[in-house]
Amino acid sequence: MSEITVTTDATDREDFVKDITRMSVDFDRWYTDVIRKAELADYTPVRGCMVIRPYGFAIWENIQRAFDDMIKASGHENWYFPLLIPEELLMKEAEHVEGFTPEVAWVTEAGSHGKLDQRLAIRPTSETIIGTLMRRYIQSHRDLPKLTNQWCNVVRWELRTRLFLRTAEFLWQEGHTFHATADEAKEEVDRILGYYRDLSEDWLATPVLAGMKSRTETFAGAVYSKSIEALMRDGLALQSGTSHYFGQNFSTAYDISFSNQQNQRELCYTTSWGISTRLIGGLIMAHGDDTGLVMPPRVAPVQVAVVPIFRDAEGRARVESFIETWRRAVQASGVRLRVDWSEGRPGEKFNRWELKGVPLRLEVGPRDVEAGQVTIVDRLTREKRAIPATGLDGRLRDELDRFHRDLFQRALDFRERNTYEVETLAALVEHFKERTGFVWAPWCESEECEARVKEETGGVTTRNYDPEAGAKGACLVCGRPARRRVASRGTRVPLLEPLPQRNVGVAGKQLKRPGGPGPTRCAWVPWATSVVRSGGLTG
Repeated sequence: MSEITVTTDATDREDFVKDITRMSVDFDRWYTDVIRKAELADYTPVRGCMVIRPYGFAIWENIQRAFDDMIKASGHENWYFPLLIPEELLMKEAEHVEGFTPEVAWVTEAGSHGKLDQRLAIRPTSETIIGTLMRRYIQSHRDLPKLTNQWCNVVRWELRTRLFLRTAEFLWQEGHTFHATADEAKEEVDRILGYYRDLSEDWLATPVLAGMKSRTETFAGAVYSKSIEALMRDGLALQSGTSHYFGQNFSTAYDISFSNQQNQRELCYTTSWGISTRLIGGLIMAHGDDTGLVMPPRVAPVQVAVVPIFRDAEGRARVESFIETWRRAVQASGVRLRVDWSEGRPGEKFNRWELKGVPLRLEVGPRDVEAGQVTIVDRLTREKRAIPATGLDGRLRDELDRFHRDLFQRALDFRERNTYEVETLAALVEHFKERTGFVWAPWCESEECEARVKEETGGVTTRNYDPEAGAKGACLVCGRPARRRVASRGTRVPLLEPLPQRNVGVAGKQLKRPGGPGPTRCAWVPWATSVVRSGGLTG
């Protein structure tokens, strides 16, 4: 059985970092090793929960800042809503609640007050409490649109921890917007999906497929859902963000209405959308290698690490004095530069910064001082070059921009090498016996054919498709005229939403591919499909 060969740029080069499982040997173990050894996150005594360490949290802060700037520029405002949601509010939207019920954690007692009169849900998402409160603040068409967002934690009961990908508690942003017309709400869904794509590609250097999800894969309670999907370096896909159009479903359940320009009461049209710390897991799996992380420069906590090299106190003084001639100018230009004066030999410091994925390393020794230069090392290629210290601030900014472009292109090339076309269900099944990747195929858009694909392939699911594009040929399952060219994939984890109860498939399990052990794989059919590595939450 052939598999995608996982390539790393460390192949046939010296390995600085020891004790990390090679991704070609065990990708899941490699992933965990990198996170823990690079000090991004770790396990805790609280089953299902992780601790995010400072380096990992700094990545999240940079992601958060980038996206927060996007939404504030288009008029969105940050709020904070209660962590606890009364059961009666959660139960008002039946389909939404049905999707979340297995994952909700409940508070039933309060210290010396004893048993509560009503159970309180620890928020799995906040549509219900936000919808209830918005009734107060939306009275007239003049109050619309109401563009709300909150950065917070949520809890969805999951005891099998997968750092950054699947934990009982995780950090995210959830946007909830309220509009006077359906067209405005639909435009909002597309606007946010565009922001998510920009965040992934322009900040995380990760190419994504953006499109509509099938009805079966639509978020519980939504009219339709759209998503971005990224391909990881083991050939499995990760859903990285979702944007949902609710129509008037939530407004009906929670009576969120306004007086229109004709002074008539009308229900609002609503949306919701979210990304989470799963994005950190995605950038690790999209870019890392056998040495450790490879950080996209624009979210890297440290973009440039400087390693001074000297033998004695006099040598240190000379090197330090030279570094000070350009350090402040570089930092003032916006480059996140850190000089490593910690104890230890230079090789140990190279090891540390390689593991942490810092894009550029500057080595500064006595010869560099004499020549008025620094030696720059690229984390992606390991190429060493001497560059003048004069004008270093501008040169480093240019180098970081080039690094981002090269990293994105590497990920894009990998995706293109692992994207396929099939025309029949038999070909799709055969593909996933031997390969991973994205697979495009034609689909008639029926839920029955979608379920058949999942059943025959052992778990491959349709992920998204371009709603504006049609498809040629016959449906890969039933032979009727195809309506969509859809992407299918195997997914690494569930999304940050519950799988609707109507969904056909297995959530919360390791799905086995036909023909042998291991996770199911992912393919594109005129509808895109993918394989689920492990079940749980969807998002």
